[in-house]
Amino acid sequence: MKLVTINHPGSIHLGVKLENNVFDITEALKAFPEEGIPTDIMSVIAHSETVIPALERYIARVLEGATAESPYLLDESQVSYGPCVTNPGKIICVGLNYRKHAEETNAAIPQYPILFNKFSNTIASHGDDIPLPNRVTSQVDYEAELVIVIGKQAKYVSKEQALSHVFGYCNVNDLSARDLQMRTQQWLLGKSCDKFSPLGPYLVTADEVGDPNQLTISCTVNGETRQNSHTSDMIFHCDEIVSYISQHMTLSPGDIILTGTPEGVVLGKPVDQRVYLKDGDVVTIAIEKLGSLTNRMVDEQV
Repeated sequence: MKLVTINHPGSIHLGVKLENNVFDITEALKAFPEEGIPTDIMSVIAHSETVIPALERYIARVLEGATAESPYLLDESQVSYGPCVTNPGKIICVGLNYRKHAEETNAAIPQYPILFNKFSNTIASHGDDIPLPNRVTSQVDYEAELVIVIGKQAKYVSKEQALSHVFGYCNVNDLSARDLQMRTQQWLLGKSCDKFSPLGPYLVTADEVGDPNQLTISCTVNGETRQNSHTSDMIFHCDEIVSYISQHMTLSPGDIILTGTPEGVVLGKPVDQRVYLKDGDVVTIAIEKLGSLTNRMVDEQV
């Protein structure tokens, strides 16, 4: 199942991406009320074992009488998206997790996952304009990344059991202000500016994705391919990441893990060839089976 959040004036609706359109669960419930059908993404993540089958049955029932004019069937081009995970409890990031990316930045291959965090102020949506905080940085870089979304509490889980605790996956652009990131040994400042983690457009359940380390991943800027790689190049694969983090902290439903970026970022180029993101640049992150996440960069207006 491909889940989405839909921005409505004053509210967020839960939706499901179908083959030809988006099914607005919240809108459908007005015409076809049913107990036990959630209207927000976090409830689906937290209770997936019972909720996903209920959603599948509900959508099938409602679609039997649907027409092209049904208000709960939306043309995707008209959907205003919200973040596909609206309220993550933790935002955990893995740095230098692609072998070729470590090599392009002349960094040593990590012996353990390098972990840092971001905050909820960084969450944004597919289609959002992303403000470039030009008062404090001129070096904003893109990073195409696969996100793991936790679906079951995980503590001290083995590598073999780790992916059974995953609800699904989505795209993120882990935007990074390189001058702020490298100012000190702690990367947090350069990673945590407002809207520096757009997510989406879809949250795809794990059963649809299969092996998360067998996916193509790319980034384009204004249509030019900058990153073109494969999640098999991760140094620490998704099962290792979930297991490792769970040894040190409890992972809860709705926590998200950003798994690192492949080669091709601006930082990996020679200094005289680095052209960082600027006002008007359009960045698209695409991962196999997860769709495409597109955002435009704009100068911050304060």
